[in-house]
Amino acid sequence: MKRTVAIIEARMTSSRLPGKVLLPVRGRPMLTYLVERLRRVPSIQKIVLATTVNRIDDTLEDFARQIGISCFRGSEVDVMQRVIDAADSVQTDIIVEITGDCPIIDPRIVEQTIRIFFHNDCDYATNAHVRSYPDGMDVQVYALETLKRSAALTRDPLDREHVTSYIRQHPELFRQVNLVAPPDLHWPELGLTLDEVQDYELLKTLIEYFGEDHPDFGCREVIGLLRARPEWVAINQMVRRKGIS
Repeated sequence: MKRTVAIIEARMTSSRLPGKVLLPVRGRPMLTYLVERLRRVPSIQKIVLATTVNRIDDTLEDFARQIGISCFRGSEVDVMQRVIDAADSVQTDIIVEITGDCPIIDPRIVEQTIRIFFHNDCDYATNAHVRSYPDGMDVQVYALETLKRSAALTRDPLDREHVTSYIRQHPELFRQVNLVAPPDLHWPELGLTLDEVQDYELLKTLIEYFGEDHPDFGCREVIGLLRARPEWVAINQMVRRKGIS
């Protein structure tokens, strides 16, 4: 089995909601919930927080130390190189790329995406290129060598900022597999990602609702709950989303 490492991209200077990944929920930073969920993924052997060299991100390095995960600091602009260097720093073969704004990602979906990657003759596996799952359940899996190959082929600033953009745009060069949600999890319009203050309100409401009795709630439980509570869905329904990184 090749060494498989989750790399979380996060920074404190988000343009829409600065400091969002450390906003408190039930007395703990939001990023804590993401780390705990990734620790429940059987195939992930290590977690690395990939942040920037900006002084404001010292708090994220402190967070990583306190919660017991690795931290790598690199370019704020060239995120592709930051992810490559973060992976090299822990000598991994396979990258499971997760953005820091997905605090309630479902460990089962992460594991399923990893297994699809390993059981198919592909360079890149994801559940987010063809939208079917709620936004905020996004997983990308690929070999470090694949990312290095794509980095050698592009210097476009947008490709360097959006880590897998070049891979996704060139299926003739990179073999791709997309995980599609089953009917009961199909809700691509639902926003479960942390982009704006309305998202924080919804995610906080969900985490507090499930509480200590059910901290490992998954995508299926969230969808079931929100189908029954359309007023909660309305909290962040007007937020405009960006694409995957």
